[in-house]
Amino acid sequence: MKPDVYDEDSRRLRVGTLIFLRWIAILGQSIACLFVYLVLNFEFPVGLCFVFIVASATLNFGLRFGTSGTFRLSDLEAVVLLCYDLVQLSFLLYLTGGVTNPFVMLLLAPVTISAVSLPRNLTLFLGIVMLAAATFLCVEFEPLPWYEDEQLKFPLLYRASIWSSLALSAAFIALYAARVSDESRLLATALAATELVLEREQHLSQLDGLAAAAAHELGTPLATITLITRELQKSSANCPAEGLKDDLDLLAQEAARCREILGKLASLGADQGTMMNVLSIDTLIEEVVEPQREFGVKLEISKRSNGSTPSPALARNPGLLYGLGNLVENAIDFAQSRVRIDAWWSRDLVTISIEDDGPGFTPAILDRLGDPYLRGRPTDRRTKNDSQSGLGLGLFIAKTLLERSGATVEAYNVSPPRTGAIVKVTWPRALLEIPAAKLKSTDA
Repeated sequence: MKPDVYDEDSRRLRVGTLIFLRWIAILGQSIACLFVYLVLNFEFPVGLCFVFIVASATLNFGLRFGTSGTFRLSDLEAVVLLCYDLVQLSFLLYLTGGVTNPFVMLLLAPVTISAVSLPRNLTLFLGIVMLAAATFLCVEFEPLPWYEDEQLKFPLLYRASIWSSLALSAAFIALYAARVSDESRLLATALAATELVLEREQHLSQLDGLAAAAAHELGTPLATITLITRELQKSSANCPAEGLKDDLDLLAQEAARCREILGKLASLGADQGTMMNVLSIDTLIEEVVEPQREFGVKLEISKRSNGSTPSPALARNPGLLYGLGNLVENAIDFAQSRVRIDAWWSRDLVTISIEDDGPGFTPAILDRLGDPYLRGRPTDRRTKNDSQSGLGLGLFIAKTLLERSGATVEAYNVSPPRTGAIVKVTWPRALLEIPAAKLKSTDA
C-alpha cells in the first residue's frame, strides 16, 4: 500500500475549488477598482481593468457549465488555469502601479495553491512564471493612482527590494505549504491503512465465532446422517448386495471424520464466549509471541508484579494484540540473537517492554519514530508477513492501535556499550483491566 497510489487522486484539484477561489478574487478586484475610482476619485484605466475582470468571470462561467463541480483537474490543466490567474492579475497590476501596488502580494496565491496540490516541478515552473511577471512589473507599469498635486517616485532599488521579498516569500510559502500538505496527506493515508488493518484483525477474530456457529448448526444433520448409517449397517448384515457393507463402512468413517472437523471448528470459537474472552498477561504474551518462535531468535520472557499485586484480567482486543505482535516482529527482524519481553504490573500501571540486541535506532529515526512511511533500521528483515514491511507503516500502525487502547509508547536505545533498542508500552491499569464486577458476572 504505497502512498503514491493515494497521492494521484488526493492531490488533484477539483475544478469547483478553483472556480470558488476565482470568484473571491473577482469580487475583491471589482471592489478594489470601484473603491479607488469612485470613493477615492483616483484616475486610472478602470474600464480596461474591468475587461480583464470580466474575462475571468467568463472563464468561470465556462468552467462551471462545461464541467461538473466535482471534476478533478489533471496536473497540466490545473497549472494552465493557475498560470492564467497569474497573467490576469499581472495585467491588473500593470495598469495600477506594478510592484508598487500593495496588492502585488497576491501574486503569491497561485504559487501557494500549486504547492499544496501539485507536484514540485510544476510549482517550481509556476514560481518562475510569477518571478518573470514580477520582474516585468518592476520596470514596466502605469503610475500608481494618486493625488494629482502629489508625485510619487519609487526608486529602482525600492522596486528591486519588493521583487526580492516576493521571491523569498514564494520560496518559503511554497516549501512550507508543500511540507505541511505532504505530511497531512501521508498521515491520512497511514490512518486509513491502520483502519484497514484493525478491520482485518477484527474480522479474523470474528471468524472463530462464525466457525463455532457453523459447527453447531451442522452438528444436528450430521448426527442424523450418522444414526441412519448405523441402522443401514445393521440391516446390511443380511443383505447380499455386493460391496454395500464396504460402502456403508466408508460412509460411517467419513461421517466420524466430519464430526471431528466440526469439533475442531467449535473449539475455535471457545474464546469468543464469555469467560474465555478474558486474557491474562501470560495468555496475552503467549498469543503475541507464538507466531514468532520459528525465526531463530531466542525469546526471553519475564513477568513480575509490584509486591503481591495480582495479575490484571484483560479483555481480548484485536488492535492491542496486533500492535504488540507488530512490535515483537519488528524486534525479531532486527535482533542479532535475542529478544527480551518484560511484563510488569502494579495497582496503577501495566507495562510491557520489548528489547532486542540489534543495531538500535539511528538518532534521525528515533526523533521521528512512529511517523508514517518512516523506514526502519539498516538490516534485512527476517519476517515478511506484514504487507506494510519496508514502507515504514508497521510501527506507525502499532503505535496508533496501542495508543487507542490507552497506552503510552516510548522508544529508546539501550545504554552503551551494549547495542539494541527498547520499545516500552505502558497502560493505566484502570483502562486495560476488566472491572471486577463485570468479571464476576461473566464468570457466573
